[in-house]
Amino acid sequence: MNRYPRNMIGYGPDAPDPKWPNDARIAVQFVLNYEEGGENCVLHGDAASEAFLSDIAGAAQWPGQRHWNMESLYEYGARAGFWRLHRLFTGAGIPVTIYGVASALARSPEQVEAMKDAGWEIASHGLKWVEHKDMSEKDERAAIDEAVRLHTEVVGERPRGWYTGRCSENTVRLVAEEGGFDYVSDTYDDDLPYWLEVGERDQLIIPYTLEANDMRFATAPGYITGEQFYSYLRDAFDTLYREGKEGRPAMMSIGLHCRLIGRPGKIAGLARFLEYIQRFDGVWTPRRIDIAEHWARVHPHHRHPRPSQMSREDFVQKFGGVFEHSPWIAERAWELELGPAHDRPAGLHNALARMFRSASHEERLGVLRAHPDLAGKLAQAKRLTAESTAEQASAGLDALTDEERARFTALNTTYVEKHGFPFIIAVRDHDKAGIMAAFERRISNPTEVEFDEACKQVERIARLRLEDML
Repeated sequence: MNRYPRNMIGYGPDAPDPKWPNDARIAVQFVLNYEEGGENCVLHGDAASEAFLSDIAGAAQWPGQRHWNMESLYEYGARAGFWRLHRLFTGAGIPVTIYGVASALARSPEQVEAMKDAGWEIASHGLKWVEHKDMSEKDERAAIDEAVRLHTEVVGERPRGWYTGRCSENTVRLVAEEGGFDYVSDTYDDDLPYWLEVGERDQLIIPYTLEANDMRFATAPGYITGEQFYSYLRDAFDTLYREGKEGRPAMMSIGLHCRLIGRPGKIAGLARFLEYIQRFDGVWTPRRIDIAEHWARVHPHHRHPRPSQMSREDFVQKFGGVFEHSPWIAERAWELELGPAHDRPAGLHNALARMFRSASHEERLGVLRAHPDLAGKLAQAKRLTAESTAEQASAGLDALTDEERARFTALNTTYVEKHGFPFIIAVRDHDKAGIMAAFERRISNPTEVEFDEACKQVERIARLRLEDML
């Protein structure tokens, strides 16, 4: 594997300003998962009963049997929990996004009507609340298509958002390929939305959460009381709100389930959290579709060539001169395991520098000797590379006095005679006086010391060049 598909860098240290409406410092988004009636059950044609996310400790599937207790716990979510949550959120004037399992929605028409009357978004949570990990691509694609069809039939309009939850490695790609979703949420990898290129489609991803999520009431370790849930949500909010005030607004997703948080002792913590955040200015509480529309408008996607996706020929043509006249470094770097982290200056520089560092002494010496003298004859004859010309000009080395030029010439001659390669320094890190001082200081170094220093400077020059290119 010489191309690593996972993205371990994302926005890096420079996340964009989301520019939330009204300059909000944080977007707090509530998701209510509606799964009741779509879970594993032999009545639904499944092989066994449900065993996931309930108040039954250590629940296991019962092959070929109905699990009466499990069914009744899910039924509580539809019969009582949903309405308690409906009253809470409509009373607070905060809209939510429903992750609706299509078959569950079909079995709950009155709840669907209430969702629509409240102006809530109803996104798709798949056809059934079952695992996708063992589905073939063909079967999963068919399940996605049927989820959209049934959802549209039951709700009256197609879903614009998607979240599977119990997904496969193919889910996000298959949903993107379906082509009709404004966003997909089957990731947990960021505090902001981002774009994912899937073939010819630019798919918006709005990450979700499994930690600011009431599912932790049904897992170990997890929440025991509503107060613990409130405390965790409050701490997360406080951190993100403070970061927003400092100029880094982000998004806080909160996941809820009718049969879990809908219980009286648990919902008390959620109610306290709603009261808490309403004390603050600059808090936006949108639906996920509102975030998607905002992001598409304010941060539309623009494709650009990515080093990790380039052919060998294009890669070497583009980056073969980053290390002066040494395209072999780019040729070797292309063979490395490259991924999204290498599409940014620091990552690509690391790949190129690895090949320079692992080269033989003679190969590295060749790179040093490929560099021109500072303010030397090649510069005067305008025969430097465009990069070297711009770099030397940035430090004023293209406008020397006769006295300065004579001094540089003498130093160049002495340095090369002693060390066997030209004096190398990342001129953009220095002014003319600083370059001259470094030249005079380093010329007396032992050659082995100066060789190491020159190699470091070559790497620094390459890093600065990549900043201009990417």
